[in-house]
Amino acid sequence: MLVKITTKPFGETEVDEKQIIDFDDGILGFDYIKKFAILDSKDNSPFKWMQALGHTELAFIIIRPGDFMADYRLVVSQSDLECVGAENPDGVLVFAIVTIPADPAAMTANLQGPIIINPKNRKGRQAISLSEGHRVRHGILDEMKKTAARKE
Repeated sequence: MLVKITTKPFGETEVDEKQIIDFDDGILGFDYIKKFAILDSKDNSPFKWMQALGHTELAFIIIRPGDFMADYRLVVSQSDLECVGAENPDGVLVFAIVTIPADPAAMTANLQGPIIINPKNRKGRQAISLSEGHRVRHGILDEMKKTAARKE
């Protein structure tokens, strides 16, 4: 079923209800917002939008860590997985919130607070990474360069 929503990046648009994710605990700093829609970008880039429903002005750019970091591995607590109804990390989609400063080449992804989504029940949660190598501001382009250099 299609649902009409108002978004920051695209204005009024229709989304499939399967794109709407329930965040029982909200996300860090926005615990009062319980529903977000995951929207594809219009340019076929690896970036997506996570639009807060009922709060048009609030939308995050997100990316799958595996799209820019070849050796990314989700390491979160069993409790975080259980909160979205998943038994193991293979059962969830993983995204990182992107920060784009004035110089887009310096954009970063928050790998310390990954967004995990169970696509079966459409439950989401901002988890806490248990990996010491996952930082709050992980350089996306730097990581892409490392991955490209390994392939050469």
